[in-house]
Parts: sequence; structure tokens; C-alpha cells
Amino acid sequence: MTPEKNIISPRQDSRGLDYSREIDSKDLVFVNIGPSHPAMHGTLRILAALSGETIVAAVAEMGYLHRGFEKECEMHPYQQCIPYTDRLNYVSAIMNNIGFARAVEKLCGITIPERARIIRVITAELNRIIDHLVCIGANLVDIGALTNFWYSFNVREKVYDILEKLCGARLTSNYIRIGGVARDLYDGFEKEVRSVCRDIVQAVSDIERLTENNRIFLDRTQNVGVISAEEAISSGWTGPTLRACGVAHDLRKAEPYYEYETYDFDVIVGTKGDTFDRIFVRMYEIKESIKIIDQALKRLAPGPVMTDDKRIALPPKIHVYGSIEGLMNHFKLIIHGITPPKGEVYDCTEASNGELGFHIVSDGTQYPYRVKCKSPSLMNYAAFARLVEGGMIADAIATLGSINIIAGELDR
Repeated sequence: MTPEKNIISPRQDSRGLDYSREIDSKDLVFVNIGPSHPAMHGTLRILAALSGETIVAAVAEMGYLHRGFEKECEMHPYQQCIPYTDRLNYVSAIMNNIGFARAVEKLCGITIPERARIIRVITAELNRIIDHLVCIGANLVDIGALTNFWYSFNVREKVYDILEKLCGARLTSNYIRIGGVARDLYDGFEKEVRSVCRDIVQAVSDIERLTENNRIFLDRTQNVGVISAEEAISSGWTGPTLRACGVAHDLRKAEPYYEYETYDFDVIVGTKGDTFDRIFVRMYEIKESIKIIDQALKRLAPGPVMTDDKRIALPPKIHVYGSIEGLMNHFKLIIHGITPPKGEVYDCTEASNGELGFHIVSDGTQYPYRVKCKSPSLMNYAAFARLVEGGMIADAIATLGSINIIAGELDR
């Protein structure tokens, strides 16, 4: 009597190779890819069943960087949650600040000043650029193209120099405040931003020239990690990974905020939804972000950068020291914090990896009753296992870099 076989029949892979033949499970090798591996960034793991170098089945695991973001927010006053948001997607921290602050502002029913909105647009687009530069540079390093990494990271450091002067910190900025921003732009900010934008355009052009006709790069990325538009939508994908599938969905256009509908920029889309498209969509989006920054700088006009709503903003020191009303207002905000009305709200922004949403429930106290974060990395990684089945181990590494998993927002 012959022993019963365990058959694994994965789908046809992205290059049309059929791996649906019967495979005896005894012939498979089960290996861990990650988490202790540079290409898995120390925080991701795949349990893969291999037939030679081919991944015939995979299970993706997460949870290696879980820090309890949502519960920490529920234990702290609203304004003190801003530093926690920095540590979600820490590669573009200000975008997380903006997402959370917008949700609280919507809950409180306040509108921030125009200058603050424009500053948020500029800093958000700078963060989108450096996030895409990290994704492109690290992705190319993972497949052996080291030179491109230096082109992307050199200009990224120049952006961080600007952010350090503006925010007082490089990576986790804590710059946005509920009701506006922490401080106004410094003298010379506009000149330095325009200069670094020119450097970024040059760096991206250099990367394009090194990759777009490079045979090794094309073989490693084209028709690798393909996902259809329908499957991407079904998996909850948003942002560059969805647009690489040919779906022109961008919240800055679809549900505009901060007057994005008045800015002239294009939504970049791919055609195949493969690793190549995901890399180049981000590359071209960098150029669109520079167009937005240029227009926003031209719109800057003198004005306040923080709301004057006494429920939200600390009064000027002259009022704190010179009047009992100012002193009491200051005391209430410091001791009791911001206290939104009872209710709940969901608000989302187009972050660097896609839709970043915050659902907040308020019970009328200084602490959020419930905070839930919808992070794009979670959706991307949830589809990763079936994305790599049928491909080779090396293809899985190239694919992972192209969907840009940031473990801080994945595990929260």
C-alpha cells in the first residue's frame, strides 16, 4: 500500500511557468526566510516550502516589532499621542503626525490656518520623497545594485538637514500640533528646499539612467511579483502599490484635503503591477511631489501657524503672565488637555505607502477612548505570501522591497 501523498498545487507564477504539478511533500524543504536577515529587515518572516529554489507555498508572519501604539494612545492625552505616531512609519514621520492631528481636528470641528495647511503640504511631500528614496534605494540594494543606494541616500540626508533645523529632530520629528504646527518656518527655508529639490531631481535622473535599460535590473524586476488590479483592490492595497497595477486612485485627488485639488500634479500609474512598476511609480511620484512643493512655496504668505481656538491652543505667554484668563486657559490645557466632544471619527490621508487612516472614539475626556490605525503596510504584507508563491527565493526578496513594508506601522 503506497503512502498517501500531500499535494501542494500553487497557482501559475507571474512569468507563465506552471508549478501546479503534483509534488510529494516529502520532497519539499521548509525554511524560514527572516526575520534575522538583512533583506527581511529584522522584523519580517516567511515560512516557505521550497522545491529547489522555487517557493511552492508560503506563510507570512508579522509581529516582531509590536509596540502597542493604539493602547499607548488610549493611555495618554491627545497631544501626547503625536510622538507615538512618529514611530509608525518612521521613514516619513510627519505624514503620520498629520494623519492623527487631522482626525482630532475633525472630531473637534476646527479648521487650521492657511499658512499651517501649506506648511503641512510642504513637509508631507518632503517626507513622501524621502520615503520613496528609502524604498527605491533599499530595494535596489536587496537585488545587488549598491550605487543607486548612495544616490538616493545622499539627497535624503540633505532633506533631513532641513527637517532637523525646522523640527529639532531628524527622524521622529514631533512637529505637527493639533490645530497647526509646532513652529513657523525658519529664515532661508524656502531657498534650502528649492536647492535640495534640484539635487533630488538630479539623483532620481541618475538612478533612472542606471536602471531603466540595465539588463540585470530588468530581469530581476519585470514580471516579478505581479498582482492584478482586481487582486490588489481585493487585498485592500492603496497608494503606489495599487497605482502600479494601473488603478489611478490617490486620496489627494479622490478625497482632496488641504486644497490638493488646486495643485497641478499627475497621478502616476503602472501597467503590469510588477516589481518594476512599483519601483518606477515611486520614482516618478518623487518628481510630482517636487512640483507640489514648488507650487506650495509660491503660496506661502505671512500668517498664524496655529489655531486661536482656546480649546486647543496654548495662549501667548504675555497673556499667561498678564491676565487671569490667560493663566487659567494655560492651566486647563496643561492639566486637563484637549477634550474633544463625545463621538467618533475616521479620517485618512494619502501617506507615502497609501491610505493612512485613524479611527478615534472620544468619551469627552482628555484621553481617547479608542484609537485604531489603518496602516497601508498591513494590507501590503497580508498579500505578500501569495504574491511570491511560484517564484524563486531571489524574486521574493525583490518583491518585498518593492511593496515597502515599514514594520513600525505594520505591527503598530
